[in-house]
Amino acid sequence: MTIAVSAVSKTYRSARGDDVTGLKPVTLSIAEGAFVSVVGRSGCGKSTLLRLLAGLETPSSGGASIGNEKIVRPPASVRYLFQNYSESLLPWKTVGGNIRFGLRHCHGAPPRDVDISSLVEKKLEEVGLSGITERYPAELSGGMQQRVAIARALAANPKVLLLDEPFSAVDALSRANLQDLLLKVWEAHRLTIVFVTHDIDEALYLSDRVVILAPNGGGIQLDVDVDLARPRNQIETRSEPAFLEMRRELLGRVLSAH
Repeated sequence: MTIAVSAVSKTYRSARGDDVTGLKPVTLSIAEGAFVSVVGRSGCGKSTLLRLLAGLETPSSGGASIGNEKIVRPPASVRYLFQNYSESLLPWKTVGGNIRFGLRHCHGAPPRDVDISSLVEKKLEEVGLSGITERYPAELSGGMQQRVAIARALAANPKVLLLDEPFSAVDALSRANLQDLLLKVWEAHRLTIVFVTHDIDEALYLSDRVVILAPNGGGIQLDVDVDLARPRNQIETRSEPAFLEMRRELLGRVLSAH
């Protein structure tokens, strides 16, 4: 599904009653099936923008839509993956129970003749976790928990995935594996993905396009296409001169922003 953002802004009220800018007006159009990363310094409004797209925040001005639906509540066609995977999974439910829970409010409920247990196992197999439906989140590594969260999202048959720094809390090798898993999922399902990250390298490796937000909620500073061949490879892609040049340019822009 396409995403259209028109002059969306967010202003918060401090405990003293002062207005605090969370995000200055942003206008953005994302094509169906695109993979777009949003990067910037802490406090630039990345997560605020994502929550506005998810219908978890109400804009102070402007509006956004997904497909033909204006965002006034969490859209059924969207799934949101949080940074803290240990809190996004219900610890008292098994892996299978967590995925079944995610099916309660999904985009296009599974047909009645679909075996839910088979669907759960199929999605776990898709993320490389076959045979763990009866295990609990606490019995899994951080990377495995985030894979379960991805499987739960996929089981709901979304059209859009919104991801808020989903790999920042795992080790470097798990992060690389999760990046490649996400690309595999994106290519298989042709999802529209908006991915928030602090990591310029990660954004370039994953994306068709990188949007840099200015500090202190200042809106869009830079919006660039990523002209790198697909499929991507962790070693070869990151060694390409074009990758290194874009990394240098984007990192320089982020570091020089005030």
